[in-house]
Amino acid sequence: MEEKTFVDDIDRSIYDIKNEEKDVYRLQEGLTSAIVQQLSREKNDPAWMELFRLRSLQIYNNMKIPDWGPSLDGLDIDHIATYVRPNTKMKRKWSEVPEEIKETFERLGIPQAERKSLAGVGAQYDSELVYHNVRREVAEQGVVYTDMESALTGEYADMVRNHFMKLVKPTDHKFAALHGAVWSGGSFVYVPPGVSVTIPLQSYFRLNAPGAGQFEHTLIIVDEGADLHFIEGCSAPKYNVANLHAGCVELYVRKHARLRYSTIENWSKNMYNLNTKRAVVEEGGTIEWVSGSFGSHVSCLYPMSILKGRGARMEFTGITFAGKGQNLDTGAKVVHSAPETTSFMNTRSISKDGGISTFRSSVVVSKGAGKSKAAVSCQSLMLDSQSRSDTIPAMDIRTQDADIGHEAKIGRISDEAVFYLMSRGLSEEDAKAMIVSGFAENVSKELPLEYAVEMNNLIRLEMKGSIG
Repeated sequence: MEEKTFVDDIDRSIYDIKNEEKDVYRLQEGLTSAIVQQLSREKNDPAWMELFRLRSLQIYNNMKIPDWGPSLDGLDIDHIATYVRPNTKMKRKWSEVPEEIKETFERLGIPQAERKSLAGVGAQYDSELVYHNVRREVAEQGVVYTDMESALTGEYADMVRNHFMKLVKPTDHKFAALHGAVWSGGSFVYVPPGVSVTIPLQSYFRLNAPGAGQFEHTLIIVDEGADLHFIEGCSAPKYNVANLHAGCVELYVRKHARLRYSTIENWSKNMYNLNTKRAVVEEGGTIEWVSGSFGSHVSCLYPMSILKGRGARMEFTGITFAGKGQNLDTGAKVVHSAPETTSFMNTRSISKDGGISTFRSSVVVSKGAGKSKAAVSCQSLMLDSQSRSDTIPAMDIRTQDADIGHEAKIGRISDEAVFYLMSRGLSEEDAKAMIVSGFAENVSKELPLEYAVEMNNLIRLEMKGSIG
């Protein structure tokens, strides 16, 4: 009865819907209980999800924006559209996707990648999945790969309810609460016990509308002894107004399972990228993060791993490239809460033309996590005297029976190396781009070939100042 009263008390008369763009359904800018409730109706949410959204909105309204990290002064939620729906239903065949949307993803190489090297693909355009498909032989292994809305109301509804925002709670921070209120789209993956998915799954997110937010939710459960590589790609065109990305990723790695989660983010430079990612790893399990961060005006991104079972393991490998007008605040967090757990962070950051790159690491080793090991390595490359690079490590070690290490190094491109390459026929620009690509090799070598090539191309474009 209390839940019903709470929902029914909401003023249902003040929402508005704008249809200013052709073939686009766009909720009113801003964030009110009526807008959130209308979004819930559009999504055909079950009653518990509608209530969850409204409670998340209450939490959001009562929380303050964090007072550390990059400034978010240019972000005004009252002028962000939280839901933009393209005029199409989700398709299972690429040929059925509307032509203008298909052209966007074809320029990004999505259908070619699917044919060559992917077990399944999901493509999100603004707030909705427009395409989702999984190879038959993968589905026959019992692997579930579908959009979050279908999982929420279908056969796996109970599994979704038992896991949704249990790792990342709305109370964690203001933008987690925002996500809980207005999430839309995203992917649900379940890999049954003992199943090894030998080729990756991928979701690609394209935010195409100006002044809008994207709030996709990714939920992955890799059951006992299973193995999966999941790839996430993100991009957006540049507009002269702020866009917001506040997605959420929740990863559950069961006993002796392995999950590699790779991300290449190439948002435009009007984007505020405030994504939250978290994994929990059981006994003998492994989580591997591979992260490439390009674009964005501001990024705050710190994937977190909770090693809760004996012998659980985490690796984080990342590259960040901050150019003119960018403040990219990235890093990783790990909590060792069981014995004999191990973690390793290995990151590279590059800054040029006044860009700001900040790496934050947090290592927590609990009292009961004896014989655990943690190592953090951060290397930064500044390409001019106007740029900035900072490393901010935090360590909370509560047992003497642990092996912990941290190293950081900041440098610049060697004039001798540039001269050597130029003497072999390269231009100065190409010589510097080659050196930077080599600096980023720790990430590119961890990616499938097509994505390594894409990342190296992004580096070359950044070196030429051609992105965003």
